[in-house]
Amino acid sequence: MTTQSSQVDRILVVDDSPDNVFLIQTILEEEGYSITTAEDGPSALAEVDKSPPHLVLLDVMMPGMDGFEVTQRLRQNAKLPFIPILLITAYDQPSVAKGLDTGADDFIRKPVEVEELLARVRSLLRLKHSVDERDEIARQREDFVSRLTHDLRTPLVAADRMLVLLAQGALGELSPAIQEAIVTMIRSNQNLLQMVNTLLEVYRFEAGRKTLAFLPVDLHNLLQEVVKELSPLAQDKGLSLELQQQQPIPSTQISGDRLELHRLFTNLIGNAIKFTDKGSVTIRLAANPDSHLQVDVIDTGSGISSEDQATLFQRFRQGSHKRSGSGLGLYLSRRIVEAHQGTLQVESALGKGSTFIARLPIMK
Repeated sequence: MTTQSSQVDRILVVDDSPDNVFLIQTILEEEGYSITTAEDGPSALAEVDKSPPHLVLLDVMMPGMDGFEVTQRLRQNAKLPFIPILLITAYDQPSVAKGLDTGADDFIRKPVEVEELLARVRSLLRLKHSVDERDEIARQREDFVSRLTHDLRTPLVAADRMLVLLAQGALGELSPAIQEAIVTMIRSNQNLLQMVNTLLEVYRFEAGRKTLAFLPVDLHNLLQEVVKELSPLAQDKGLSLELQQQQPIPSTQISGDRLELHRLFTNLIGNAIKFTDKGSVTIRLAANPDSHLQVDVIDTGSGISSEDQATLFQRFRQGSHKRSGSGLGLYLSRRIVEAHQGTLQVESALGKGSTFIARLPIMK
């Protein structure tokens, strides 16, 4: 009857028959529930928007907007928390199936029997509290990880700056062995900082705390910038790194967050360089007939198995490659692309390299 915080469960009873409403309200109030009533679909939706209840008891047959439509509208409202819906019906089995298919959680037939009504109400309220508790645990976990990663950045950035100063000889000349050790420490610290930054961005997306600043972005110029920044990595491995534009494109502008798009292509191109030991990494920019710009990141690496491709864009899913990372980079990349109303996919075969394909809508 009550939640763990000792709050009384609130139930919305929706029925166009005053007698039915009175009967159900009396039964439930005697059990200690707080009851709100509505006589039709629009009133019910307005009541839910004003103060979401813990449970909705909903008559199927009502004039104008019936219970099926009310159920469907409630389930389509992404802003609402999970609210169990108990349909009250005098119909035959097909109507019950329709109600469950539209999103209801259970049903009860008229005339209502007291014990059955109370049992179904208790069952659905247990479901509600279980879902709420799960969501709260998930929210607390995400908040903890977000705070932890944010706090970790401060000492990592400080350590990075101190190590760079040491490498530059700020505290005196270093022996070759110490210099080499510090360079290794800088590289490791920067890798860790990059992982922390990626994890922080992932949880910002998942917690709905990521705000993108959409402005006109010249994608060709952005790709030139990323290629220039990553060229030293390719040169160190003896790889050819080239940006190609397959044909003249009237406009390479898209509407997007330049920082996030820079993060996206730095990750895709950086991964291609990381997993390619010989050959080349090619970035191709082209316009599709469907008003999208397509960026192909093509490498001559070892390729990705079909098994790994199936989970490649899931978070914390590392590939079988010995140099696989945290399993967050590609997950974050897809989130960034989808936030720009685009798509990201991969085509690959073992021993034949990989192609990551990003499609982003052209600015109109």
